Amino acid sequence: MAQGRKDNDAFFLGAVGLLAWAVPGGGHFLLNERRRAIVIFVTVVLTFVVGLYVGSVGAIDPVNAKPWYVAQLMNSPIVFFLGQISTSGHFPVYGRAGEIGQIYTSIAGLLNLLCIVNAVYTAHLRGLKEARA
Repeated sequence: MAQGRKDNDAFFLGAVGLLAWAVPGGGHFLLNERRRAIVIFVTVVLTFVVGLYVGSVGAIDPVNAKPWYVAQLMNSPIVFFLGQISTSGHFPVYGRAGEIGQIYTSIAGLLNLLCIVNAVYTAHLRGLKEARA
């Protein structure tokens, strides 16, 4: 009986983490923390969009800037598709604008990573409280 509960908890924690990655704030929304989810969504998406505005889609560079790209991937799976678009070569970015765009989009991804970890940890703590009750 306890093993089934562990499997359910693992599935739920995975679902919270996956939803939090797919949509910034989605994990908190699933946990009924609506205000926090909205704040996370607005903050992460706005930071990411500002980075795209400053550096264009070319700021997402999976070929020449792999460490930055890994951080950018933490935003959402959409970044993977934007990376494929930017590798077509039609979006060259040079100078400070490209660097600042990379920094903003990467910071948004790392911020979303913190929110993903927080959502999974909050779900885990709630599961522990329910198990004790």
